[in-house]
Amino acid sequence: MSAPLRRARTRTRHLAAVAAGVTLCAGLGVRAVGHGETAKYAGDALYTVLLCTLVTALAPATRPPAAAGVALAVSWAIECAQLTGVPADLAGRSVLARLVLGSTFNAPDLLWYAMGAGLFLLIRTAVPRPDGPRHA
Repeated sequence: MSAPLRRARTRTRHLAAVAAGVTLCAGLGVRAVGHGETAKYAGDALYTVLLCTLVTALAPATRPPAAAGVALAVSWAIECAQLTGVPADLAGRSVLARLVLGSTFNAPDLLWYAMGAGLFLLIRTAVPRPDGPRHA
């Protein structure tokens, strides 16, 4: 890998890590100050945005649609795992597990995770890649 590409990927990792932190704060904030379904579903969408940023930080060469697809699949898998009761059991023991895994299956969450993946794609289309073509 060339030095400029390595630098661009390092920059992408750093930007994605910052975006993950901002998204985490936004998600926790909306749930802390918001009320009802609006706050819940905004938190669900931001959960998937957070996963998208983490995928990008871990694999900076991943194109946005692939990152969104992976994050959406993980979000849906975690939601469906709630049908087993295991996440609820873990959530009863740990605040972190409750935040990451949830506890109760809710079908509308699946739609809001998809909305979060779409939001990520919308944002990523508006922000140029650091390793993209340079224009003078």
